[in-house]
Amino acid sequence: MNGNVLISGASIAGPALAYWLGRHGFTPTVVELAPALREGGQAVDFRGETHLTVLERMGVLTELRGLQTGGSAISFVDEGGRQLLHLPPEFAGGDIEVLRGDLARVLYERSLPHTEYLFGDSITRLTETPSGVRVDFRHAATREFDLVIGADGLHSQVRRLAFGPEEEYVRHLGYYAATWGLPNHLGLSGGSLGYNAPGRFASVGVDHRAPDRAGAFFVFAAPRLDYDRHDVRQQKQLITDAFAGLGWEVPGLLESLHHAPDLYFDSISRADVASWSTGRIALVGDAACGATIGGMGTGTAVVAAYVLAGELARAGGDHRTAFRHYEDRLRDYARGCQKGGDRTGTFLAPRTALGIRLRNGLMSRRAVLNWMIREGKKVSGLALPDYQPVPGRVLG
Repeated sequence: MNGNVLISGASIAGPALAYWLGRHGFTPTVVELAPALREGGQAVDFRGETHLTVLERMGVLTELRGLQTGGSAISFVDEGGRQLLHLPPEFAGGDIEVLRGDLARVLYERSLPHTEYLFGDSITRLTETPSGVRVDFRHAATREFDLVIGADGLHSQVRRLAFGPEEEYVRHLGYYAATWGLPNHLGLSGGSLGYNAPGRFASVGVDHRAPDRAGAFFVFAAPRLDYDRHDVRQQKQLITDAFAGLGWEVPGLLESLHHAPDLYFDSISRADVASWSTGRIALVGDAACGATIGGMGTGTAVVAAYVLAGELARAGGDHRTAFRHYEDRLRDYARGCQKGGDRTGTFLAPRTALGIRLRNGLMSRRAVLNWMIREGKKVSGLALPDYQPVPGRVLG
């Protein structure tokens, strides 16, 4: 049995996979570049029966309901603050919406009894051997594992080391997104306000946990930019340049950006990997089939973790059989969810004034809005096997 499994990434897919592997009698280890669990972050949501079924089988559904934000309504306004379009909380919030940091903590705590965590470290080399995968770390001593799983997001280090350069698998969709925290200087009591100019979207919403705080969310159209992903000052300048000269509350939000310690900045992209495994190494979540925003990536990651662990258990640890069945079962489902991310940039920041007016007019029709909410739940439908833990191999 391939029982000793290394997972790269401790955001969502990693701890979820570690939990299920532990339930099935495997020994998971999770390595994470950050020095600790990442707190805060944007809200993430779960939609439809498939997502909720997996959360219920994990035993976290009730806890997450207690942590849910209730969804976030957004009002699109003009430069003078007059409302042009209002989207209700359920449009973006799905059935359950929680902060990413809260979800990561819940999954981490559930996985912890059977999982070793290596924070502040990363994989530098993967070498397959006749019996496993030899792993070199940036700090820890070299170790050998039976299997290695990349659960490390759209910019996966495991995918780069085992499958090839990122540019072969990640496609830029023409937009960039940024988020950061700031004081709630507008006195917002709920939801978000958003403002559009052609190819640009600027919004600010109250922090669900701390009403005196708020979060900015900016999206802008741009070709692939050449920048250092670790140079925060450079990223702030790119955002400032993209939104220079706009009215509404944009100047004040850009001023808050200069003092923000928690900037998130990335392209809106998607990952398409022809095969999710090679030898004893596999990918899960965004590393395999991610979309930066709007592709139901969080729900897909949790479902994929459940299926991958279950197939490994069902195959008695035979990774060849398990990886094949995992991908066969999940690929079409993941692609269907992923399609939503292709439209996120153009929906939030249409490139023309006419495009903005057409979106506002269309989405103001209740029938259209209800149809989009229903379709969002349909795409997340998947028949889930009930992977029962094998007697005698269940931990705890």
